[in-house]
Amino acid sequence: MLATFRPALVMILLMAALTGIAYPLAVTWLSQTAFLDRANGSLIIRDGHVVGSALIGQTFTSERYFQGRPSATVAPDPADPSRTVPAPYNAANSAGSNAGPTSKSLIDRVQAGVADYRQANGSAGPVPADAATTSASGLDPHISPANAAAQVARVATARNLSPARVREFVAAATEERTLGFLGERRVNVLLLNLALDDELKGAQQASAAE
Repeated sequence: MLATFRPALVMILLMAALTGIAYPLAVTWLSQTAFLDRANGSLIIRDGHVVGSALIGQTFTSERYFQGRPSATVAPDPADPSRTVPAPYNAANSAGSNAGPTSKSLIDRVQAGVADYRQANGSAGPVPADAATTSASGLDPHISPANAAAQVARVATARNLSPARVREFVAAATEERTLGFLGERRVNVLLLNLALDDELKGAQQASAAE
């Protein structure tokens, strides 16, 4: 019996050391040396403060900012934990709405989103799909170039910039397909808004120095 027990115990200890200690340490070391930014959440820091992540969307309501696609994530209702309330871009509860195409609540939400989008951006034409529909994760930080283009006039007016200048920012923030063929071209909303704020800050500093 001892002859059978000893190799089994050695194997358990060896595998525990390999998979429970050595492998996690190796993966942690590799991620912290070769992929530090991504391993730590792709955090974006401005003036020593974390302002967000390049991987998680945020809610922008000011006319000065480009706005991301809707989010269907929820959180427990503070007044009744057995119920949920809308909580856009809640990274602790990533999910889509799970509503089907015949769902009245989904149809009403999309129609309301289309109406709000057209009113905010002064657009009477077709509305980009990502402007009124949520992503599967509810955390998508990107919008389509078409969505960004439809918001240029509003942002330019609010910031007292020319539409051509704002389009330059959109072009600079546009990411191409991964490896040239995976996914779609996209614009990271947070990075685009931060670039616009940096431009304003630079102009204000230049004006103060004169």
